[in-house]
Amino acid sequence: MGMMTLGKLPSSNLQDRAIILAEYIIENNATIRETAAQCKLSKSTVHKDVSDRLSRINPALYGEVKKVLDKNRSERHIRGGLATKRKYEAMRHS
Repeated sequence: MGMMTLGKLPSSNLQDRAIILAEYIIENNATIRETAAQCKLSKSTVHKDVSDRLSRINPALYGEVKKVLDKNRSERHIRGGLATKRKYEAMRHS
């Protein structure tokens, strides 16, 4: 299955936007940063939508998103280390 893409998000209905963002994160195992880039929103906006707003409008969906975000947070140091490794390998080969 390919990555779900986000079209134009509803800016007037914050509840709908929070649910759409949450579904994207769950389906794609996406980070806040990846989700923000995909839908052209700030990381702060995405975070507020999927934590603050979502926990009030759909606690079950919030629980699912929280699992993905907690997993991403626990792996963050690994992704950072790999990015640094790629950076220095590229510098060495140029």
